[in-house]
Amino acid sequence: MTQTIAIQLDHLTRLDVTPVTSIVEPLLTKGAIATQEQTLSFEIHYPRDPSDPRELSEIPEIRLWFVRLDSVYPWLPFLLDWKGGELARYTAMLVPHQFSRVEGIQYNPEALEIFVMHKLFILADWLKQQEIPAQFRLKSMAQLFGYDIDDTFFNMIQ
Repeated sequence: MTQTIAIQLDHLTRLDVTPVTSIVEPLLTKGAIATQEQTLSFEIHYPRDPSDPRELSEIPEIRLWFVRLDSVYPWLPFLLDWKGGELARYTAMLVPHQFSRVEGIQYNPEALEIFVMHKLFILADWLKQQEIPAQFRLKSMAQLFGYDIDDTFFNMIQ
């Protein structure tokens, strides 16, 4: 069941990640984090002029809030609703990109590669600490971005 976290303008302007903390910290305390895999989504409330053509990921205040969130919970992609597009949106907040009407979001290739590898390293360590099997999850995440990770990679980082 997807759980939606509402992010208000005051959270964004104060770089306040407590809406996420209030969900995540009890899960960590109870040791129940694994039960919430791929269940989080965000509802971002940011007032804009109707003529503003920018996507949310193009608004500096929103991107900065996600940079702050990622610094607090670098393993958060584990909890995001991948099928609902939350992982792609989260990534767009952190990785330079452009939008194409035909092809959709186009990430900067080098920045995306660095982001994906960084998340693989973080998640591999974090999943191991949580005693959650990692290899299939990490391969699946990488495949969402077009990367096919060889099994030998996982032997090197575990």
